[in-house]
Amino acid sequence: MPRQSSDTPRSRSAQTGLAPYRVASLSPTVPLQPPPIREEQTTLVSLKSSAFPYLGNNPRTDEPFLNVSKGDRRGHRGLGGKVFWQDETYNDNRVLMHVPENFDIRKPGVIVVFFHGNGATLERDVRDRQLVPQQISESGVNAELLAPQLAVDAADSSAGKFWQPGGLKRFVAESAEHLAGLYGDPGTARAFANMPVVIVGYSGGFMPAAWSLDVGGLGNRVRGVFLLDAVYGELDKFASWIVNNRSGFFVSSYTHYTKRHDNELIQMLKEKGIAISEDMDGPLRPGSVVFVETPEGVTHRDYVTHAWTENPVKEMLVKMAATPALTRMAASRPVARE
Repeated sequence: MPRQSSDTPRSRSAQTGLAPYRVASLSPTVPLQPPPIREEQTTLVSLKSSAFPYLGNNPRTDEPFLNVSKGDRRGHRGLGGKVFWQDETYNDNRVLMHVPENFDIRKPGVIVVFFHGNGATLERDVRDRQLVPQQISESGVNAELLAPQLAVDAADSSAGKFWQPGGLKRFVAESAEHLAGLYGDPGTARAFANMPVVIVGYSGGFMPAAWSLDVGGLGNRVRGVFLLDAVYGELDKFASWIVNNRSGFFVSSYTHYTKRHDNELIQMLKEKGIAISEDMDGPLRPGSVVFVETPEGVTHRDYVTHAWTENPVKEMLVKMAATPALTRMAASRPVARE
């Protein structure tokens, strides 16, 4: 497992007299220097821009998200009628951050934003059971992880602040300073803030994933979308992003639980003239759209580690890295305004 560390990472010693060069074709410039000996860093950080607490409206109903009160407590009544209380379910603003040992800010790289499913916590599920930080490290790809806590251990897919215009952009921007600190060089914060992003959504994570694509504010900096048995709704948002963002890739891997919705999305895309692939045999390229059906016996609960292959997040990153344009081309054009 990636080692947890709350210690402040060692600062890098700058060397002078060496010419700077651009990171992933973006400013700022970073001095060319041999990387120091580092350890991978995995920790939890509280962010104002994380999904919760959220005091705004539910955009589907335009009514307050917290629509139930009992004394001083406020809560949200879900679609099934169950009430989830803010102090128990929507009050954790922590984000699981992971920077692998071999991450190098001087090379093209990506930020993986992972939206977990229902009934999950960052430590018990995303880190320890689904092994998302470990999969990123073992891929060998120059990538780091941001995984916000959504509804805590609850059957609820609410997106919170990711419902808001510019929500994903603010989240990545606030995270940059913390990633730079974990990396051991606070001066690299701007480079982290400008990195391309890959969105991964598992199960109930489809809701913040879809809204982040629709109103998140990162424009063509989103270089790929990877859904793990997660097409439960918001098909219009996924289809719109695919049709209008041909410089990124889209992958949906699914079981019988989401097959009907995946087939509906496939039909929507074919009607728009989008070419569909049904296997992950080749590298991912700009414009790749892949739907992978997994056989019976593959369970939804274990899908983040056992899908069409073992450790699918790792596999996706490896196939993405085979196409350098997916990391280098991001933000080569103006980022969409909020």
